[in-house]
Amino acid sequence: MAVIQKTIRCVGSKGSQEVLALFDSGPTYSSIRPDLAGQLEIILPLPEPMEFTTATEGEYLTARQRVSLNFHLDGYRFSDEFMVIPGLSEPVIIGAATMQKWRMKLDFEADEVIIDPRVTKLRLL
Repeated sequence: MAVIQKTIRCVGSKGSQEVLALFDSGPTYSSIRPDLAGQLEIILPLPEPMEFTTATEGEYLTARQRVSLNFHLDGYRFSDEFMVIPGLSEPVIIGAATMQKWRMKLDFEADEVIIDPRVTKLRLL
C-alpha cells in the first residue's frame, strides 16, 4: 500500500471545503468522514451496507451512506462517489477506483499525484 497526502477542494451542493486528502492505492473506494460529508452534500443511503477491512487485522469499518462530490486538485476538477465512513482516520481518502477512473498515478519519489489532463475534458461525439 502506498500513500500521498495532498490538499484538495471538495465541492458539493451545500458548499466547498479545502481538506488534506490521502491518495491511497490500498482501498478500492474513496471515502469521507460523516461530519465533512454532511457539510458538503446531501447524504444518501447505500442499498446495502458495505464492510471494509482496515490495516489492523480483524478490524472492519462499515459504510451505510454515500455522497457524490467534485474535488479539485492542481486546477483540475474530478468527481466521484465517496463512502461515508464513521471512524475514518483521514477527512478524505481517494481510493484506487477513483484514481483508475481518472488515470491518476502516484509518484512517490516526487510525492506527487500525476494527472493526465486529457481525461478531464468532456468529449461529445
